[in-house]
Amino acid sequence: MNIGIIGYGKMGREIEKIALQKGHNILLKINSKNHHLLNSKNIADIDVAIEFSTPETAFENIIFCINNKIPIVCGTTGWLNKLEEVKNLCLEHPTSFIYAPNFSIGVNLFFDINNYLSKLMSGKKYQFSVEETHHITKKDKPSGTAIKILNDILKNSPYIDNAHSQIQSHRIGETTGVHTIKYKSEIDEIELTHKAHNRLGFAEGALLAAEFIKNKTGFFTMKDIITNLK
Repeated sequence: MNIGIIGYGKMGREIEKIALQKGHNILLKINSKNHHLLNSKNIADIDVAIEFSTPETAFENIIFCINNKIPIVCGTTGWLNKLEEVKNLCLEHPTSFIYAPNFSIGVNLFFDINNYLSKLMSGKKYQFSVEETHHITKKDKPSGTAIKILNDILKNSPYIDNAHSQIQSHRIGETTGVHTIKYKSEIDEIELTHKAHNRLGFAEGALLAAEFIKNKTGFFTMKDIITNLK
């Protein structure tokens, strides 16, 4: 598979390493200094683009790929106010798009566990809180993963005590990513935590998504990937 990496930072380099190990080709590596190379000629032979850039540039990159009928995997957060626009455009063009706030298989299983637990908590006398910690160079705050966790809880437990629903965000050193959910009552406390040891899980998940959407059309989510795992 021929891959274009848009956003050749720490995640982009991790994706490149795993992709090459799996026998894929990296035809294009775009960063802030060579963004002018992202043009129709250079992207013509790419099977899938993987986008991990910045909240300011992600939407433009996504639209460019969709307009050029290039399937695109996007892991950049902070631009989701335009997600519906991307969905509609994707349906108008014969190409595919997948967005996830987090491509780690472990994190997506963590989402499923929280979904189940938050439904059980509906109407119970529990308060909840969401806390996330990342490295000091992470540009969005709170993380897209934490926002999804919070939104899932509010959706599944509309009557839960949400007095502590504000996300607590921390930026410390080189921390890859820690997300904690707490459900607390007067008599007990339940705590769920996912801790990423490195970027490998994110990169592997993004590559799985790229392999999945090649030669497909439509808008997809990580649920489609998890369902097809064997």
